[in-house]
Amino acid sequence: MKQGWEEKTLGQLCVFTQGIQRDVKLQSETQDENQVRFLRIVDYTQGNEPPRYIDSPGDKYILNAQDVALVRYGASTGFVCRGLEGALANNLFRVIPKSSEKLTIDFLFVYLKSPIFQNVIKVAMNGAAMPAISFGLIEEIPFHLPPLLEQERIVSILDKALSAIEQAKQNAAKNLKNAKELFDSYLNKIFTNKGDDWEIKKLGEVCEFKSGTTISPLLEHDIGDIIYTKIADMNLPTNEVEINTSSRFVSSDEIKLNQIIPNGAVIFPKRGGAIATNKKRQIIKPTIVDLNTMAIIPSKQINNDYFFHWFQLFDLNAISNGANIPQINNYSFDNVYIPYPMSLIEQQAIVKKIDALSVKIKQLEVIYRQKLTELEDLKKSILQKAFNGELSI
Repeated sequence: MKQGWEEKTLGQLCVFTQGIQRDVKLQSETQDENQVRFLRIVDYTQGNEPPRYIDSPGDKYILNAQDVALVRYGASTGFVCRGLEGALANNLFRVIPKSSEKLTIDFLFVYLKSPIFQNVIKVAMNGAAMPAISFGLIEEIPFHLPPLLEQERIVSILDKALSAIEQAKQNAAKNLKNAKELFDSYLNKIFTNKGDDWEIKKLGEVCEFKSGTTISPLLEHDIGDIIYTKIADMNLPTNEVEINTSSRFVSSDEIKLNQIIPNGAVIFPKRGGAIATNKKRQIIKPTIVDLNTMAIIPSKQINNDYFFHWFQLFDLNAISNGANIPQINNYSFDNVYIPYPMSLIEQQAIVKKIDALSVKIKQLEVIYRQKLTELEDLKKSILQKAFNGELSI
């Protein structure tokens, strides 16, 4: 440890006060006199969440914008909160330096965001059914405490360095978004600039709809000649465009052949919140799908890849129905029309152009994603050095 630094624990330097619980019936969407904002986890993790207000519970639970709090339990356990004023909810707790002459609030804030602190939380929460921080846990977390002047110097350096990194990350994220929008714009242009030899038909006239099926758990295996795809399998790294594998398989001699989705079909979620993800995947290997999944099978009039590219622009949310649970069925596509050249050769030519641009866009995406990863690694490295007394900028 650097000379002049002290070996402390977080509990020796700070006190912790938990937020207050308020029934949702006591929360209002508009602020009345003597009410304060009720600071919930979503207010910090989701910037577009409408605020809620409660009667002021007293100074003990009130935070100002400079105060620091942590998420105590749930998926966001350990998330560092700052920048809002109001009364803290009970699933968060405030972290307060015992002495501002020993520890500044700004140094505490950047320490809590550092890998040193966050890694301890991550290890402690690993495998927990309901992640949660106890005061006993964080009180014992080591804290390398520099002198006040050194704290101020470190915060100043980190403010500049991390601001520059954040700006670079925003630029890379914007470039990634622009690349995706460029590809979507190109697709939209192709499918809206129709030629004289194009047809426009109801989707049901040129495609077949096929819902998933129920498979007995006894027929599911770790290996097999037929892929058994569920919604979660669409998220596997090798399944981002086409279904290449799955967590479960079945054997062709144990199922009905008409349950198999043919190659070239496109599958997507047909029930529940997964519809909002708008995921579509193309079938390239013998596959069956579960009841929460639906397939569209193009007829011989439509090139499979042409249909897949066209369908990428289609918003599943626009046709889902169901008061409580979103659903899609065959009738959901009654008023959906697909434009296409009557010539399969022209369809193939369009696919070739789209695929060529897709390759270039994916190359750009790899570059921008790599840039984001490198910037995040740089941020962690700088923070690690800062709290080990190795920051010499």
